[in-house]
Amino acid sequence: MTPGRRRLAAGLALAGWAGAAGACRRTPEARLEGTVTLLGAWALYPMALKWGEEFHKAHPQITIDVQAGGAGKGVADVLSGMVDLGMVSRDIRPEEVARGPRPFAVTKDAVVAMVSADNPFLREIRAKGLTPAALRDVWIGGRPSEWGRLLGLPARESVHVFTRSDACGAAETWAAFLGGRQEDLAGVGVYGDPGLADAVRRDPLGIGYNNVNFAYDAGTLRPVAGLAVVPIDLDGSGSVEPGESFYGTRGELTAAIAAGSYPSPPACDLYLVARGKPSRPAVIEFLAWVLTEGQAFVPEAGYIRLGPDKLAEGLRLLGR
Repeated sequence: MTPGRRRLAAGLALAGWAGAAGACRRTPEARLEGTVTLLGAWALYPMALKWGEEFHKAHPQITIDVQAGGAGKGVADVLSGMVDLGMVSRDIRPEEVARGPRPFAVTKDAVVAMVSADNPFLREIRAKGLTPAALRDVWIGGRPSEWGRLLGLPARESVHVFTRSDACGAAETWAAFLGGRQEDLAGVGVYGDPGLADAVRRDPLGIGYNNVNFAYDAGTLRPVAGLAVVPIDLDGSGSVEPGESFYGTRGELTAAIAAGSYPSPPACDLYLVARGKPSRPAVIEFLAWVLTEGQAFVPEAGYIRLGPDKLAEGLRLLGR
């Protein structure tokens, strides 16, 4: 080979190496960096934390920043461009649709009624449960309730009712089960799932509601210490029948939700909401991972997997 040809070959080889290196730099993996921000529903917060930890293990160059603040704030902040994804535990409202949200259903959860473990009528509550009509009377009936009247007892102690003070999916979902909206719910307003759980735990005559993962301990899988879950007497028989008795552990309840034995609402789909179709590669990859590999972590986190059709719809909305 002549010197000129050797120089040409070397030049082509160098150009080829540079082109290959450039191609490597242009791969999607190389662009997966930075921070993906999530904010919103307390209902989705524990699951999102788990997803964030596991995704970061696979993509150390990406940080998933997760903050709770209520579904209403999640929708507002994602639509204003303050965060990449809003965590939402309710349907998108008509007045929000015009602003272009794109909801991705990612898992399923539920809201349950709670009382203090020190409630003096706990044995009767567990044996009889409360009917949907009784629960509606507590929160929407518009008149003071007494534990004796709810349970068919001569007792005159008043029911101390608690609700959420923040715009949230848990309150909206609970209200929908009772035939209303969040603003219809009576009671002392308390911010956030942890705050409401604590208020009920401290009041032996109190009643409130919580998302499943704030009602059950993640370690023991039993109701959080100091709290008891209120069984719903769905058939109005005046007692908790075997087919309605699934509140002992988180696993029993999530199985009942998955089977449809626990009604929807107060069971509900949970969403990650984007402002239009996501364009940042890191956000797209995170959402795609949540809808595929990330589903493996759903049961252990105390949530319920969605059907394949809903997950496939999410991938279609991403263009995958």
